[in-house]
Amino acid sequence: MQRQIPAFATADAQSVFWDRFEHWVAHHGFHPWVTSLMSNHYHTVGYLREGKQLGEMMRRIHGSVAKLVNDLLPQRRVPFWHERGTRRDYFDGCLRNETQCCKTYDYVLKQPVKAGLVRDFRDYPNTRVKIDLERGLARALQLKAFLPTVPYKRYDH
Repeated sequence: MQRQIPAFATADAQSVFWDRFEHWVAHHGFHPWVTSLMSNHYHTVGYLREGKQLGEMMRRIHGSVAKLVNDLLPQRRVPFWHERGTRRDYFDGCLRNETQCCKTYDYVLKQPVKAGLVRDFRDYPNTRVKIDLERGLARALQLKAFLPTVPYKRYDH
């Protein structure tokens, strides 16, 4: 297995990620609520009105970030977003209910705390909160954005 490389350890690499992430999420109509960029991956929660946009949005984010960050690394990381022998470079999921929404938001928000990087997520510059949980939750309920009938493989045993 390939060793995980801290591709986003430098300010330049972080800047590339945020620039491309912000560009492509806006282009595809994704509204991020909270995003945490770690040293070699990221997590985000948000709202995407048209689910069919997700694949292309992810392809564009991942392709542009991989190319530009690889240009900064001393040795190219190929594949960039996953380990050799695995196929998926992102895990997507629709939120099915309020509980899952709250847990997922909290999970993303507290990534740097869990990693031992900071004691408080607010001290980590690569966690960005665009919409607080209460506002996002209220908006999701208003839009009937939760999809309770969509199967979720993680829980279907």
